[in-house]
Amino acid sequence: MKIISLHTKSQQQRKKAIKGNREAQEQIFNEYAPVMLSVCRQYVKDIHHAEDLMLQGFLKVFKNLEKFKNEGSFEGWIRKIMVNTCISYLRKKNHLEFTDEEYQFNDLVTHNIENTSVEDIQKLIDALPDGYKMVFNLYAIEGYKHHEIAKKLSISESTSKSQLFKARKWLQVNYIKMNRIKDAD
Repeated sequence: MKIISLHTKSQQQRKKAIKGNREAQEQIFNEYAPVMLSVCRQYVKDIHHAEDLMLQGFLKVFKNLEKFKNEGSFEGWIRKIMVNTCISYLRKKNHLEFTDEEYQFNDLVTHNIENTSVEDIQKLIDALPDGYKMVFNLYAIEGYKHHEIAKKLSISESTSKSQLFKARKWLQVNYIKMNRIKDAD
């Protein structure tokens, strides 16, 4: 039985990019940049900073391209680099703080999220306290497990779990507040 290799074009493109072929690098950048910008944007509110981080991430991608061993998704590998670039940036800028602050989580009711715009949801996520936001993104969006988050952020697993719990409650409360304001208008 003959095994047919899939994605030979993208493998060839990566081989050319490793050798410094600018056209191949540009093709990789153009293919993945829109998705990676949105990944960076999840961690950094300012679009200009997110763009800078994405570009820094792509520099790391091209410097380390030969380390990708075709095990798993190439996009996933790039995504991991982008997330790590954002985390490093936030650590250096001291924007990565975890809070024990308790919010009042009473008066929760169910609302229909289907009528909520993506922009409104993004605004809510952007408004999360930094520690909540980081753990929420890593867990809910990137799919990391709590022990992985704890290791990546140098926190305990229980801190990761409590930050996620608080982030979810914070989002719930603020989603309800947002809808009340809209209903009052």
